[in-house]
Amino acid sequence: MSLWNKVMAHARAHRLFADRDAILLAVSGGPDSVVMLDFFAAQARGHRLRLHICHINHKLRGKLADADAAFVKKLGARYGIETSVLSADVRKLAKKHGTSLEHAARNARYRLLSETALKQKCSLVATAHHSDDQAETILLNLLRGTEPKGLLGIPVKRELCRKGKIRVDLVRPMLAVSRRDIEAYLKAHALPSKQDHTNDDEYYTRNWIRKTLLPLMLRKQPRLREHLAELSRKLAVALLK
Repeated sequence: MSLWNKVMAHARAHRLFADRDAILLAVSGGPDSVVMLDFFAAQARGHRLRLHICHINHKLRGKLADADAAFVKKLGARYGIETSVLSADVRKLAKKHGTSLEHAARNARYRLLSETALKQKCSLVATAHHSDDQAETILLNLLRGTEPKGLLGIPVKRELCRKGKIRVDLVRPMLAVSRRDIEAYLKAHALPSKQDHTNDDEYYTRNWIRKTLLPLMLRKQPRLREHLAELSRKLAVALLK
């Protein structure tokens, strides 16, 4: 099954979007978000979707981060999709609130996505988390120690924010595909993307899981991603009644 077919089957099964929806696409410029953008751009006409791109510069990587922002702006122009480039001083926010950089970045990211979705009148925000991200999240929660809900991993769909009667949902259409699927699609279609090399620093536990632990586990059990996703689905039935 092709990547697009996997994503569409996943989107239909979970009712992630419908005709005429206005969708804010969170695009970092990395391979996963570029493929998600390509997917939605292809679906826009047939499903009469209104798309808007949002890129957030966390101010952590200096000129490299500025280059990523410029790249996404050009990408938006290439697809003919309006693009908002926003920034957040994550180091300052982490110091102010006494949190980790990762936690501060996440909070800033979802706050800005919420504000932009409301401003652009989008009912959905799409992020490009994929099945490897799902596996990494479940393993990370296990390592840290977690309640059963931590084994649910990344939700396919959840409420992001609400303002009066207006509700914005967060959707993850790419959870049906792996990092390998995404890289193969990029190569086959010669799509440009940016790499964030901070993702290679194994000082951070998630990066160590991505670079070392998960590949070792996949060697022993190639279907680990599917097994963890199935565990998450079964737990959701029991825990979210």
